Amino acid sequence: MMVGALLLLVLPQRVPKITIHTDKPTVSVSKDLYGIFFEEINCSGDGGLYAEQVRNRSFEDGPTANHWTMDAGATLDRSNPRSKWNQASVVVQQKAILTNEGFWGYSFTPQVALELKIDTKGKGRIRAQFLDEDGKEVGGKDIAVQESDWRTLRARIRPNATTRKGKLVLTVEATSPISIDQVSLVPTETFRDRPNGMRLDLGNALADLTPKFMRFPGGCWVEGDTMALSQRWKDTVGPVEARRTQPNIWGYMSTNGLGYHEYLQLCEDLGASAMFVINCGMSHKEVVPMDKMDEYVQDAMDAIEYAKGPVTSKWGSLRAKNGHPKPFDLKYMEVGNENGGPAYEERYGLFYRAIKPKYPDLNLIACVWGGTPKKSPLEIIDEHYYNNPEFFYRNADRYDTYDRKGPKIYIGEYAVTSGDGRRNLRGALGEAAFMTGMERNADIVIMGSYAPLFANTNKVAWDPDLIYFDNARVALTPSYHVQRLFSNNRADRVVKTDLTGDFATTVTPFPAGHVGVGTWITQAEYKDFKNVRGSSDNLTNARFQSGTWKNEDGVLKQTSNGEGTQAFFPLTNGPRAHFKLKAKKTGGREGFLILVGRKDENNFVWLNLGGWGNSQHGIEWNQGGGKTVLRQVPGKIETNRWYDIEVDYAPDHIQAWIDGKQIFNEKPVATKPLFWVAGLDDTTKEVIVKVVNGSSDSHEVDLAFPTFGLGSRTAKVTVLTHADPKSVNTLDEPNKVSPTTSEVQFSGRTWRHAFPANSVTIIRTKP
Repeated sequence: MMVGALLLLVLPQRVPKITIHTDKPTVSVSKDLYGIFFEEINCSGDGGLYAEQVRNRSFEDGPTANHWTMDAGATLDRSNPRSKWNQASVVVQQKAILTNEGFWGYSFTPQVALELKIDTKGKGRIRAQFLDEDGKEVGGKDIAVQESDWRTLRARIRPNATTRKGKLVLTVEATSPISIDQVSLVPTETFRDRPNGMRLDLGNALADLTPKFMRFPGGCWVEGDTMALSQRWKDTVGPVEARRTQPNIWGYMSTNGLGYHEYLQLCEDLGASAMFVINCGMSHKEVVPMDKMDEYVQDAMDAIEYAKGPVTSKWGSLRAKNGHPKPFDLKYMEVGNENGGPAYEERYGLFYRAIKPKYPDLNLIACVWGGTPKKSPLEIIDEHYYNNPEFFYRNADRYDTYDRKGPKIYIGEYAVTSGDGRRNLRGALGEAAFMTGMERNADIVIMGSYAPLFANTNKVAWDPDLIYFDNARVALTPSYHVQRLFSNNRADRVVKTDLTGDFATTVTPFPAGHVGVGTWITQAEYKDFKNVRGSSDNLTNARFQSGTWKNEDGVLKQTSNGEGTQAFFPLTNGPRAHFKLKAKKTGGREGFLILVGRKDENNFVWLNLGGWGNSQHGIEWNQGGGKTVLRQVPGKIETNRWYDIEVDYAPDHIQAWIDGKQIFNEKPVATKPLFWVAGLDDTTKEVIVKVVNGSSDSHEVDLAFPTFGLGSRTAKVTVLTHADPKSVNTLDEPNKVSPTTSEVQFSGRTWRHAFPANSVTIIRTKP
């Protein structure tokens, strides 16, 4: 074999056999294993799931009437507040025309309900018109105006044509000034026909996932960039016109019409337990002092009471007043989102000590962003993974060796977000392979949710997402179909499986290239480079990719706070590099980056020493801008201390030492083509086998069921596949990659089945 070979193929000697031991269950599967995570991102709520079609319906978006066009007869008045948050209305003196284009145009449904909240001392009329993209009226109604204090005018309108770029036009005429406080337009048919409800098609897409829990309302939306912009649930309940309209961290205004009550109600409509994420006194830029934390802890206690408390309690009575006397199924509360470090450790403890004595059955979830809290009990911890398909393939066995005595795992956010798997089938296959490992280790992994959930195609701040839509159409991604297939085919108990024979496997060597150093939100110094063997180049002759670097008296210093700064050194004598250096951290959050095999800024391997909030040493392989974690071990880097680092690197190995102690000895691993898990459905008495083929070849496998009888039986086989693994479902081609189901007859205890290339297969059969 040549060291530089790109692929090594090991050919199988016989057809592999997977034996499914239905009489040997291993672990029970949490009924809450598969759920959803909703965050107000990508106009997923406002302009999406939330059925309101008028954008800036209460004129609160800013100092001007954003998303409205008004002639000179109308003015924006911000001096007459009706509530703490609602301080704007439009005043029409005698006549004016107001036009709203909605969220990138209106798609008028068969019947819509129009509401206007007005105040006037005179009489008049309001002509409501729906115009298509050519300006032609496709529906309208005259609404009489009578003298009154603030009141709501209502009308139902049936458009006579469809459009995707429609406009709402209001022609207002009156004998005295009219103040318009809010304009609302919603379909008369919403998901589960709830008032202030959800868009029907998007709600149905969620229902088809059969989620067992829903995490809400974020995400970064919970934290906010500052505490003033964080999401506080008490601003989101009660009359919609009295709720806070606030800037969203993802670049738009949020009305909070989809508020805490509606989230709980949506969970109920989906048959899902609620998981509420509470702000823990930390934003992206600020931390609330400990002596000011009572307010935030009380917010959590009151949120629980609102959901679960009796109608005789303060917040339970408000829930009843809002139309839901019966308590909601709030089963989980997550303390913060992606928070970490000593500040989070302190605040998590506050919430734990306040909540658990009063609500012992409520499951608390802790963040592990930058280290796991250690001073307070942990029930469930939330791990997040965004990476390329290779990461998810390599980590399908990640939880096989997790400590079973530790806290349970909630994989709160995961998705293929880099490499060549974004939005497409290839990404979905990587996620599916990872999910087989989740289910196989369901004794410790008790919940998981893909993220993010929704994206309006006109406002994609984060990509990819599970479901894409515009104002009329929906595209379900291949990842959506994977989530639905796994959720709707969840086993109650995993059973033991054995593999006999081998699959053809591939081994991809580590890349050849330059070596270098770098930092991540950290300042550091490097010196005393020495080649043990390999290149004869002068390694102090650095080239700089990013960061603020200076070479002073043989010491290479990086002083910026940038992410992923790089200084690299050319290698000319082959792919191997064995070198030593000294490194010192002078400030910042993490440690050192030691680059090897560097081809360019997006393709390299680096040793991330003191990464992940200075809690881990790891090896990461960056391919096309997406990093795969090859190995992680606990470790941290102290400030203002020189470390001796040694690295021996070649395409067939990575070895590394810190102060003479070896921390890594990594070799390229063989990538198997198939991933699987099998289990039992206790209700239907069926065996469920999930198989993921991430390779470009079909693979024949003998499926053996030693406990089955010898007679004939039927298997239901559902397959998600496409000849091109990079295929994507779009609004114009929403069904390009979608599952198909067939029935297969087989006899006896062994069945030879060909698993198509680039496929997820679900098999259900009875003994």
